Amino acid sequence: MSVFRRMRDITVANLNEKLEQSQDPVKLIDQFLYTTREEISEAERLYQQYANHTKQLQHQVDQATSMRNRREEQALLALKAGEDNLAKLALQEKIIYEEKLEQYGGLLEQSRQSLLELEQQLGELKMEYQSVYSKRQYYAARMETLRLQQRMNQRAAAYGGGDIPKMFGRLEDQLTDWELEAKSLRDLRRMGQEYAVQAGETVATVLERELAKLKEKLNKDGKE
Repeated sequence: MSVFRRMRDITVANLNEKLEQSQDPVKLIDQFLYTTREEISEAERLYQQYANHTKQLQHQVDQATSMRNRREEQALLALKAGEDNLAKLALQEKIIYEEKLEQYGGLLEQSRQSLLELEQQLGELKMEYQSVYSKRQYYAARMETLRLQQRMNQRAAAYGGGDIPKMFGRLEDQLTDWELEAKSLRDLRRMGQEYAVQAGETVATVLERELAKLKEKLNKDGKE
């Protein structure tokens, strides 16, 4: 596993851990996306630099190959013409270009490998970005659903929608109390009236009895 892959695994693992503890996962995901975009931009710049460098190395390799082949042809022509010294000079330059070809060839191969690795890293970064971005949209939708649900719950609590049965129950109890109170007052008034009648009747009876006593006394006095 490459160093880059290990670093990305650590980054993603840290993101997962923070998501589990975060109260605002969308904000945390946005931070991760921002960091990933920066990494993608940096990787693209480095890729372009490597591409330009690889192109220059390829030019050097092509040039060294061409000069090596040319000096070899010149050495053959010199030998055919019996010019051994010229042939040796051409072969010496051929050896120089062969060394150059070997050196630049190694650099070119190394640069190509780095270019392929960078291309792979860029692909992984872009795939991770798209994957996290898709999840960001999903979590944003879930957070919005939760926010609206909370507002709905607050509204229901403010208007007491959940306590309507209790509200009418309390009203029923209060009306019943008022009705009992009114009935009690009516009963008290009726009892008062009955007591007044009974009291009136009692007074009349006493008066009749007293009047009868007086009449009886008068009769006794008249006889004497």
